[in-house]
Amino acid sequence: MARTANEAWNATSGGHMRRKARRGTGAPQGAGVAVGALVVLVLGSLALVALDVAASPLNKRTVVAGLTVLVLMPAVMLGQYAPPPYRLPYRWRWGLLLVQAVLTYLPLLLFHYRWLGLLGFLAGAVLLTLPPNASVPIALAVGASGPVLAATGLIVTNRSPVNVLLGTAVTASTVFAVAHLALLSARLHSSREHAAHLAEQRERARMRQDLHDLVGSSLAAIVVQGETALREKGPGREGTGHEGAGGEGTRAALVDMLGLARRLQDDVRAISSPGPGDFSLADELARAQRVLTASGTAVRTALPPRVETGPATAECLRAVLREAVGNVLQHSRASRCEIELRADGSDVRLTVRNDGVAVTTDFRTDPAPRRGKGLTGMRSRTLALGGTFHAAPEGPSFTVTAVLPAR
Repeated sequence: MARTANEAWNATSGGHMRRKARRGTGAPQGAGVAVGALVVLVLGSLALVALDVAASPLNKRTVVAGLTVLVLMPAVMLGQYAPPPYRLPYRWRWGLLLVQAVLTYLPLLLFHYRWLGLLGFLAGAVLLTLPPNASVPIALAVGASGPVLAATGLIVTNRSPVNVLLGTAVTASTVFAVAHLALLSARLHSSREHAAHLAEQRERARMRQDLHDLVGSSLAAIVVQGETALREKGPGREGTGHEGAGGEGTRAALVDMLGLARRLQDDVRAISSPGPGDFSLADELARAQRVLTASGTAVRTALPPRVETGPATAECLRAVLREAVGNVLQHSRASRCEIELRADGSDVRLTVRNDGVAVTTDFRTDPAPRRGKGLTGMRSRTLALGGTFHAAPEGPSFTVTAVLPAR
């Protein structure tokens, strides 16, 4: 009976919120619009270049080679610019950037002004792929390369250097703005999904606490009063006017009521104490990886084949992971995140590291920071279980580490 009640409560309390979360796990609404705009921008611009190349007085072999390169360019460009969930891994985008640079500069020396428009797409790809401190100078260098090549006579064009520079800047900013807005839309979508997951967990915890404190205490009072009444109507209490069938019937009813109250009390304890399924670290890690990937953040996980933890430790690790993922989504500009779970003897260590520094407080020296209240709560929960907690920048990364007893 306890198992049935527990399953029923899980289905009714969390089912609606889980259905809402599942409905929101697809591509964000802005992603389709952004992809459509990027496709029109890329294909339209390349079509104009193809028309210029096809109408050029160059020999047929050179024109066919140029048109072949233009056929390959959409795949390279869209692979660079595509927003989540279509976004390629970071390593692949680096490779595509190098390919795009080759396909931009080598034909530029052959087709001259006809190929100049592709410099803006290369500058936009640089802004989207490289870290901010390196992307802006390199993108400016790409933009300036057009006027420099024209001034040195390596390419022939009747456009002024300012005209070439402005055209490159407009194309680069358009590509970057559309792709970046799509990325922000994906992050907002993932943040909302993560917030819904946190709300579900808090609601389940509140309901468990209410069941334990309110219903459980009332059932305990019923059991105590019923046992008191049975003692007063025990075998040594005959002659009080309640003998016979009526007295026996009342006693039987009290016994049945006590049995029912005890079974209900067991059900309440089973519901208010979550079962093993609620403490699945594997499920929480898989959800974190999915949410981060959907936001455009590359994720690398390192997990042991099997980790044995107690319920309290597992719940604390899940809470730390949820808080760390929430910080990545809401307070950082991370492009990569590493999640590592390791068993060190009798301890379990969870490490979450991202390359977008979000909080600058070191909890070892400042136990009550003005920022990072969620991490402060995680620190308190970890210490309460006899563990250690560390959250601080480490070079270009921000690292959250929780070490807890496995049992």
